[in-house]
Amino acid sequence: MPRNQFQRMVFAFLTVLVTVHAYVFYSLYVINGGAFLEITGAGSVLEAIRAMGGVSVFGKFVPIWAVVLIEFILAYSLEVLMGSPCSFRLAARVFDPAKTHPVLFETAIICATVGLMCPAMSFIAAWLYYPYYTGFSIFTLLANWLRLVCFNFPFAFFTQLFFIQPLIRTVFKFLFRKDIAART
Repeated sequence: MPRNQFQRMVFAFLTVLVTVHAYVFYSLYVINGGAFLEITGAGSVLEAIRAMGGVSVFGKFVPIWAVVLIEFILAYSLEVLMGSPCSFRLAARVFDPAKTHPVLFETAIICATVGLMCPAMSFIAAWLYYPYYTGFSIFTLLANWLRLVCFNFPFAFFTQLFFIQPLIRTVFKFLFRKDIAART
């Protein structure tokens, strides 16, 4: 797939662009939607978020687009600095890239990326969405982090493996079709 730094950055950008939207809305609707509806008495989650004045980030209410932008910046930075390089190294420890079928090696990279990024982004989310109005406790932070990992990991694993990565790889192959054709 990506063969140089520019292609890696584009691949990470595309992956994070799709992933952040999926996880923000998954978090807002699936994980927190019931609480939002209960707090506001609204008929839909989006209506409840509007009634609350947005989503609480560091104890301040911000609109959904700001949540997506904040998470995109954090996730892209984390993916480029830690996720991609470390997941390749982890997969290469288990499988020899030269001798392993590309589909199996790419699947190992996806699994390693989810294994690294899910706990890291869940920890960041635990800080961002911590219930600061009740005061701060490290135990509450850790409990929120573990809760988020338990909710996010199955969603991250299956969406990355069966939806997001196949979509991104198809888009990537389309964008860099001339370079891929020249290599083969």
